[in-house]
Amino acid sequence: MFEDSLMESGGRIKTNQKWTGLISTLLQLVLVLILVLLPLIFTEALPKGQLTTWLVAPPPPPPPPPPAAPQIQHVQKVSEIIDGSLRTPSKIPKKVQMIKEEEAPAPSSGVMGGVVGGVPGGSAGGVIGGIIGSAAPPPKVATPQKLKVSSGVAEGLKVHDVTPTYPQMARIAHITGDVMLQATISKTGAIENLRAVQGHPILIQAALDAVRQWKYKPYILNGEPVEVETTIKVQFHM
Repeated sequence: MFEDSLMESGGRIKTNQKWTGLISTLLQLVLVLILVLLPLIFTEALPKGQLTTWLVAPPPPPPPPPPAAPQIQHVQKVSEIIDGSLRTPSKIPKKVQMIKEEEAPAPSSGVMGGVVGGVPGGSAGGVIGGIIGSAAPPPKVATPQKLKVSSGVAEGLKVHDVTPTYPQMARIAHITGDVMLQATISKTGAIENLRAVQGHPILIQAALDAVRQWKYKPYILNGEPVEVETTIKVQFHM
């Protein structure tokens, strides 16, 4: 016992110094690992509020408040005229505005002896509207030389009719039908430029001989007689 407490034991005392240091180092390492791994295993025990403040960026500052709406001042105008009459003002205005009337236009220089409301440049002793009424009439539209009218219109103008002679050969052959003729009615109502358009050859000549004797009233347009071109139908029936 006394040998253990003395420093000068001469190296005869044997101790477990190496194993003791190794075990102590291992224990310290295990303790440090436990302290490091404990927060990672039991995360619910950590302060969440402090962690979120560390990991999440702070929110942006709130926008400035909108400017206040301007106040609209309603000015009520009080009319000084009621039912066409000027009433007594209820208060004396602080500022009286001067009303400047527009100058009346100078009277137009008219002709001596004219009437009120006449047109400048008129003649003396004239009447209102005289210049307008004396305007030149519109130009007259030229009357066409020839018109084309229907057979119904031409029939209404006919004043003299000659019945065509039925050809003897057509009677024997029992030939019937209509002959269409094209003709021009002159300004005097006579038949001109008569020609056959459609019909049996045996009946055409009889139709031409009869229609050449027909007479019509002149066709009047814009107060003047004009030539008209029309179609004439001649019927041959036994």
